[in-house]
Parts: sequence; structure tokens; C-alpha cells
Amino acid sequence: MSVNVRFAPSPTGLLHVGNVRAALLNWLFARQQGGQFLLRFDDTDAERSRDDYIEAIRHDLRWLGIDWDQEARQSQRLERYHAAAERLKEQGRLYPCYEMAEELSIKRRLQLGRGQPPVYDRAALKLTQADREKLEAEGKKPHWRFKLDTDQRVEWMDLIRGPQSIDPASLSDPVLIRADGTFLYMLPSTVDDMDFSISHVVRGEDHVTNSGQQIQIFEALGGTAPLFAHYPLLKGKGGDKFSKRAGSGSIAALRDEAGLEPQAIISFIARLGSSDPIEPFVDVAPLRDGFEFSKFSKSSAIFDEDELDQVNAKILHQLSYQDVKDRALLADLGEDFWLAVRGNLEHFNDVACWRKVVLGPLNPVIMDDDRAFLAEAAELLPQTLAGDSWKAWTGAIKQATGRKGKTLFLPLRQALTGEDHGPEMATLLPLIGRARAQARLKGEQA
Repeated sequence: MSVNVRFAPSPTGLLHVGNVRAALLNWLFARQQGGQFLLRFDDTDAERSRDDYIEAIRHDLRWLGIDWDQEARQSQRLERYHAAAERLKEQGRLYPCYEMAEELSIKRRLQLGRGQPPVYDRAALKLTQADREKLEAEGKKPHWRFKLDTDQRVEWMDLIRGPQSIDPASLSDPVLIRADGTFLYMLPSTVDDMDFSISHVVRGEDHVTNSGQQIQIFEALGGTAPLFAHYPLLKGKGGDKFSKRAGSGSIAALRDEAGLEPQAIISFIARLGSSDPIEPFVDVAPLRDGFEFSKFSKSSAIFDEDELDQVNAKILHQLSYQDVKDRALLADLGEDFWLAVRGNLEHFNDVACWRKVVLGPLNPVIMDDDRAFLAEAAELLPQTLAGDSWKAWTGAIKQATGRKGKTLFLPLRQALTGEDHGPEMATLLPLIGRARAQARLKGEQA
């Protein structure tokens, strides 16, 4: 089978972690199988869809390293959806309904009150032509429902969930077209999947019922449903459903505010909820080559931001200077600086702290009991600082003052860096330079 998959975001907001999980799993599968990856914008909601969101989604995907072979926009394919709708109407599978939202709400409450499932009663099918003409003359415009075949269950083999079965009789006939003539998700999506020869639909488990309904729409339109793989939804660390609260979880926020690396996000999300351990991969190849639907659990995966931070730190510790040399925070600093500090970074933005340590100005941290000791250390500072200067210098200080261990090294680190911990001082000292080091040892800002 030729593998063709799609990622179909609605451009009504920024790309979030949940969206990226859908994109990534589809992309990894396509790239592993030598297949095609379609980026399809579901932008039939003209009021909420925006071109700047489309561009933001493209930008986020490119930043993550996710490329695509073809792109489509549903707003440019409306004729195909209208043609499909007419075909369904001719078959009697798409029928007009005139109930207002309030009427439907009352019906549902009554059904629930009687202990019945809140399923649409198909009252609209009992309307005569004269009834419909009268309603339309009163100004009522119909919405259109797809008539499900309730004679037998819809069954398929899900690549993650295993055997699936939906009883259409337990469901309301889905609305495919609103009263204002705009399309809801299911008809355009089905038409697109047929037209673009989508072989596999990989999406969240919240679409399982939709899949059961769409299988019948595929058949009604003379098509064959793709294979389905429904993965569990993400949950937050506390076990609640993962929230898209303002800014939280958006790729833009993870990149621009949290300062995460794209490789960290990819490494973390690709194996989240699978039997493979989450590991930091700078190269996506192991994630691609090891991808299997059978590895994914049927249980919800926990999105733990602390664990993501740990993965991010491990990614940073692997990055070479060539990977990062063009970033603004490294301006005027070289490879020696990067190699010195990368092991102490959790987020790349932490470079700013060590940049200040090296270039200043910095207020040294000096305890009163250490002032005389540090003044003597300043006098012993070598004229030229190199890689072996720290060892020679501290050896001379130890001999001159009798200090050793923590009482020797901690005051020096605090005075020179303003920190209790950090990169090896042997590598930092030459970067700080003699003039700044000597001034800080004397308690001066430098």
C-alpha cells in the first residue's frame, strides 16, 4: 500500500502540543514508509480562520523540522464539497432539518429525563414537501444531516486500539451542513481523504465516533475508508485533560518564552505514551526508524513539563557549536565559551547568565571573612590566563594561605562568577580574562 497521510489543522489559533503530536506521528510514519505527507488547512470557518495563523502553523512546523510534500486549503475546494453533498441528497442520505438549537436542546433534556439516550429522533424525515416549503416560507433555513445506516454495526481494525465497533443506532445523524450553508468537519474531510488518496488517518481517540460515521460517508460516496489509528489524548501532570489555556502548550510559547529546542519537543512527543523510553535525539532518524503503532498504549499519556525540561537540557548538552553559533546570545563569544557552559544549561536562554559572567558587568559575591584571602588571590593571579592557569593559580593560593577544599574554591567561584555552582572554573577563568577577574577579586563590579 502506498502510504499517504495528512495533518489537518484549523487555522483558528496557534499550533499547540496536541496538534503537533498529530502532525509528528503522521510525519514519522510517512517518512519511515517513504510515503507522502499532506498539510491540509481546514479553513471552512471563514469567520475564525486567519491567514496569519496559517503562516504561524507553517513556521512552527518548519522550526520543528516537519516538512510536507503537498499543501491544500479547504476554502479553495468548496465546489468539491457541494458536489458531494448533492450526490448524498440524490441518494436520500442527506436530508434537511429545521429544528432550532433551542428545540433540539429541549428534546435532549426530555430524552435524558426519560432515561433515553439523547439521539436525534429523525422528525425531519416525516416532513412532507409542503411542510418544508411552509417552514422555508417562514424564513427557516435547514441544516442538513447525514442519514446513518442503522441496520448493522460499523467495524474496523484500529492500528492502535485494536478491533473497534460503533452502533449507528446509538448516534444522532451527524449534521454535515449548517443552516447558513457552511460545511462542518466531516464531509469536507471525507471528500479530501478520497481526493488525496489518504491511506491512513492518524488522530486522537476523540475522533473514534467520527470515524465510525465517516466510514459510512466514504461508502455512500463510493469510496473506501482509510485505515485508522486513534491515539489516546494527553493529560496534564495532575491527571487532568491537557489544557490549552492561554499561551500554555503553544509551540510559539515553548519556543519563544520557555526557550525549548525543537529537537527536545520532537524527542519528547514522539515517544510519549509509547513503550519506547523518552530519550534526547538531536537526529530524528532513530525516532523515524523505530516508529510503530503497536508500541502506543491505549491509556492516556502524561505531558510532564518537568520531564520535557530534562530532555531539553540533554539536547543542549549534545549540541555542537556549529548547531548554535548563529544565535544572538552567542555573539562575540566563541566555541570555547559554548563548550564551557552547555553542560550547565537547561534552556538556551540560560546562556544569558553565563554571558554576563564572562563579559560582565558583574557584582562579585564576597563574604567579609574572605576579603583578605581574595585580595591575596588577586596578587597571585597569573599574568596570562590559559587552560592550565586555574590549577596552577589555586595551587599557589593553597600554598600561600593554607586554605583547601571548599574554603579555597567556593570564595573564588563566588567572587569570579557570583554563583555557587557552574561550569568548570578552569575553562571559565581564561574567558573572564585577567582584568575582570582581578577587579572582581577586589570586590569591584567588572
